[in-house]
Amino acid sequence: MRSTGTTSRRVLATFIAAIVVLITAGCEVIGPHVPPAPGSPSRAYLEQLLTQVRTVSERVRPGGYERGCKAGQRCVFGPAWSDDQDAPGGHDGCDTRNNVLARQLSGPAFRPGGKDCVVVGGTLNDPYTGRNITFDKGDAKAVQIDHVFPLAAAWDLGASGWTPQLRMRFANDLDLELLAVDGKANQDKSDRTPADWLPPARANHCFYAGKYLTVAIRYDLPLTKADRTALQRIARNCP
Repeated sequence: MRSTGTTSRRVLATFIAAIVVLITAGCEVIGPHVPPAPGSPSRAYLEQLLTQVRTVSERVRPGGYERGCKAGQRCVFGPAWSDDQDAPGGHDGCDTRNNVLARQLSGPAFRPGGKDCVVVGGTLNDPYTGRNITFDKGDAKAVQIDHVFPLAAAWDLGASGWTPQLRMRFANDLDLELLAVDGKANQDKSDRTPADWLPPARANHCFYAGKYLTVAIRYDLPLTKADRTALQRIARNCP
């Protein structure tokens, strides 16, 4: 017959072992855990990027931002998705939007005839929601092209003083600034920066932070104090 003390010790040992398993598995016994998304940068890498970006106290709005290019509009970042610019993919005969779709969609289908430019179908592994989204050109708004560092925010934080050519390159930079994403997520984001908006999928926060910081470094755009705080918080939870 086992003693009561021996039984209690066994129960306690079993409980401790279960807690260890839960912690090792990353459950919320010790706080929220964000599983890394594919391609997520490490904490050390994000912290290194953070050291390379200037900080300003807040986003000052100088005025004058107008994206539209109709008659009488300022068109400050150039015509949307123009191929007539020197960013990656420029002057290749395809507009920027379709270049982004062709890069990101798996199994992209193109409109028959002529150059393979117009993407009419495919599947997006959405970097903001983590869902797979079927793209059909007939419902083009379901997948939209996001500027990782919002154009209006870039304007407020320094792009208003750039040359028109540099602003146009920025707005069409396939390698750094543009992502095909879920349409609703893009609309929700609007021109908000990390202090006020993050991707719905927490697992993709590290990826997004890396993209945002890389754009800021490449184009010498600063972070606000609030954005730096938000990105530092993300970095602490990265693998």
